Amino acid sequence: MSGARRKFMRLLVFLDLPVKTQQDRRVSTLFRKFLIGNGYDMLQYSVYGRIVNGYDAEEKHLNRLKCHLPSKGSVRPLTVTEKQFADMKILVGNPSFQEKTVQPVQLSLF
Repeated sequence: MSGARRKFMRLLVFLDLPVKTQQDRRVSTLFRKFLIGNGYDMLQYSVYGRIVNGYDAEEKHLNRLKCHLPSKGSVRPLTVTEKQFADMKILVGNPSFQEKTVQPVQLSLF
């Protein structure tokens, strides 16, 4: 694979899922557990993100998301480069522990 296609990016997933009924809450919880189990970190409530290595990995994770989508609500993925993600400003609050400890330059490829 060419070097141009292999760059670290962040796949962000924005959620707006209904939680009015017990079944809605269950579906929402299962989807959130799916995200966490697949390497996503919660950036803030209803916003999850993970590092992907290249466009092939992005496509793979988008397909996984599509297979586990809840039937109601809104789920929106957005992919940004690692530089764009690093340039994000935090206006109120602090970076999470996970954001401070895991940087893409620390990842090793075998």
